[in-house]
Amino acid sequence: MGLLSGKTVIVTGASRGIGRAIALYCGDEGASVAFTDLKADDFLFSLEKELLAKGVKAKGYASDASNYEQSQLLVDEVAKEFQTVDVLVNNAGITRDALLMRMSEEQWDMVINVNLKSVFNMTKAAQKYMLKQRSGSIINISSVVGVGGNAGQANYAASKAGIIGFTKSVAKELGSRNVRCNAIAPGFIVTDMTKTLSQEVIDEWFQKIPLKRGGTPEEVAKVVVFFGSDLSSYISGQVLHVCGAMQT
Repeated sequence: MGLLSGKTVIVTGASRGIGRAIALYCGDEGASVAFTDLKADDFLFSLEKELLAKGVKAKGYASDASNYEQSQLLVDEVAKEFQTVDVLVNNAGITRDALLMRMSEEQWDMVINVNLKSVFNMTKAAQKYMLKQRSGSIINISSVVGVGGNAGQANYAASKAGIIGFTKSVAKELGSRNVRCNAIAPGFIVTDMTKTLSQEVIDEWFQKIPLKRGGTPEEVAKVVVFFGSDLSSYISGQVLHVCGAMQT
């Protein structure tokens, strides 16, 4: 019996990186997994195939979490297909880095919509099912950048800081119905995206991290399982840093 046996988990932006690791790890812990990405491509199909091969009830959906209507339709569809919505992982996110003096309005709006509005959209859609069943766990993927800021990432930092404020508010609103809401703030996580950086830049990052290495997507996924399971049944409204003490 896994830590998430009998639970249905929705993971947004799950085709690659941290989202993919979360979907796989939740499946390993006994959950049924519904996951999304912007388009139905090879990444989405391969993850669905991998989950099904493990014996996990799983389905991938092409859905834009930053679109309000699509989010409502998606959660309704998942509730119909899987019967319950127990854990929501708001993971979808992008970067459009630039110094503020060079940042366009489009770069600002795009990051706020994908990173922050998507969390509102999906939480709004999922909460009705969680409130009705009087149980649920909402897990929002923020960032240490949302806590400490970072030059060249004002849009990203604002979106991730917004997620933290949203998380704390939702925890207070939904707590009386036994629905919990927590955030995870990853630091430097080694994914396909970070592998494009030069070794020099990566080494520079590692020097700032007391554990002297980057984290793995699986190390973030383990915290998701913790927050989604009964191990954290009295924890809500919190932000847990997964960053090797980079941000304290």
